[in-house]
Amino acid sequence: MSALLPPMTLPLRRKPPLATKKQPAQQRATETYERILEVTAQTLADVGIERLSTNLVCERAGLTPPALYRYFPNKYALLSELGQRLMQHQNVVVARWITREVIDGPLDGVERALEGLIVDTYEVTKNTPGGVWIMRALRAVPALQDVRLASHAAVTQEQARLLAQALPQTPLAELTLVSRTVVELIYATVEMIFDEPLDVKAVARMVAGMLASHMVHLRHTAAG
Repeated sequence: MSALLPPMTLPLRRKPPLATKKQPAQQRATETYERILEVTAQTLADVGIERLSTNLVCERAGLTPPALYRYFPNKYALLSELGQRLMQHQNVVVARWITREVIDGPLDGVERALEGLIVDTYEVTKNTPGGVWIMRALRAVPALQDVRLASHAAVTQEQARLLAQALPQTPLAELTLVSRTVVELIYATVEMIFDEPLDVKAVARMVAGMLASHMVHLRHTAAG
């Protein structure tokens, strides 16, 4: 009878460094930095995540690899910076639509705000160079997962804070779970609209109605 072999342990895949090496300090350096990101976004839209490479970006931007590597150690660092910028643009939309006044107001106002948020998040992403591909990269590339999750966590915290002001009797843990779920469902809805030929406003209206209906439950529970 042969001895049992110890279980195999697979080596952990190290995440590539995502931080920029340095920030540009002078105008010419800033122009180069922004040019690299601009070309990366366009190249990503043209060739997709798998074929994107720093060499291709350099070729299209008319730069030498050392000029790019002065700021970005690899293509994932490029995607990370683009992802953070896209998330920031999307988060501005959240702050514009979801306010304390909306949360305190009538249910149809909450529903309209959620619908507007979904449509505007779609529009911001569509109008960002390479936006849909940046969004897909944040979902598909494990090394970039933290960019998406950190942004969603920040929005969740802010929305849970607003809900807690309106519904102080409801446990914060429940409101945080509600906020996190809403953030993820809105993000997934926007991804779905890009993936399929759907009516943006129709989808936004339906999803907004579904999400807003939970506010009835929260208010009823808080009042009881």
